[in-house]
Amino acid sequence: MQRSCVAVLAVVVSLVPLPVSAAGLVIGVPAWPSAEVTAHIIADTLHDKYGVDADLQERGTLTILADIGRGRIQVHPEIWLPNLNVMVDKLSKQDNVLRLGPHTVAASQNICVTNETAQQTGVKAVGDLAKAEIAAKFDSDGDGMGEMWIGAPTWSSTEIERIRARSYGYDKTMTLLEMPEDVAMASVDAAVAVGRPIVFYCYGPHHVFALHDIVRLEEPPHDPARWSIVTRAQDDKWLEKSKADTAWGASSFQVGYAASLEKDMPEVAAFLSAMEFQPEDVTEMSYAVVVEGKAPEEVARSWMSENADRIGEWTK
Repeated sequence: MQRSCVAVLAVVVSLVPLPVSAAGLVIGVPAWPSAEVTAHIIADTLHDKYGVDADLQERGTLTILADIGRGRIQVHPEIWLPNLNVMVDKLSKQDNVLRLGPHTVAASQNICVTNETAQQTGVKAVGDLAKAEIAAKFDSDGDGMGEMWIGAPTWSSTEIERIRARSYGYDKTMTLLEMPEDVAMASVDAAVAVGRPIVFYCYGPHHVFALHDIVRLEEPPHDPARWSIVTRAQDDKWLEKSKADTAWGASSFQVGYAASLEKDMPEVAAFLSAMEFQPEDVTEMSYAVVVEGKAPEEVARSWMSENADRIGEWTK
């Protein structure tokens, strides 16, 4: 009887939500190299400096934000804007459960080709992809449609790139491929090696610009009046109701964390708020993981060793 009571008590205790300070915290890990490395830098710093053991969980970026809203995840290492404006505004301004670190990394989002591709095909602008004669030059399987990678399935930008393809009209001439980034970048490497034309979504900072001669396709300047984004989560007819036929607006990314950390772990919240990366940091991280084949945790430890003074500033 005594043993069964203890067992019941254990179950009851396990069902009681623990404050973050008692339970540790969870870091979401989205599916791109620099964010994977940054997640490990955060986790290792929390362990080394604050004695906090963090659980790293691989999730899609939208799921990470949703779980911050539910209190299941406390840190998103790399929140991209304007990709996530709608959800971030809701969580930070309306629900007051998300904080954004004040230090941003300037970024870019484009459609890219290799310089050799531009010379071979004559493609200069994103709008050219809607021309059948241009699209045909990217047709590798003989179905009459060109192929292009628009991002990974879990990325918020992928949804927007599908909207952009429909807005420009090249959804009718190009097969829009969604696949993990490492597979897509391997395709870029292979295309460069054999001199085959390739077109793909590109973002920076990113190692691909250091590795290959990459050209960003021309677009009309960003016009907010011509960008109307309805997300898949908002409406089943999101694609039909959306429009984006100019270039991306100014992009950036920064760390995000649960507002509850300000009360439960103020030192940790202060550290996350102080984190500041430079574009070259991000490029080096991406290059080390994808090109050199190093594990994100290995790259994180190496970066921390080389930048101990910076981490010391973030945690003082």
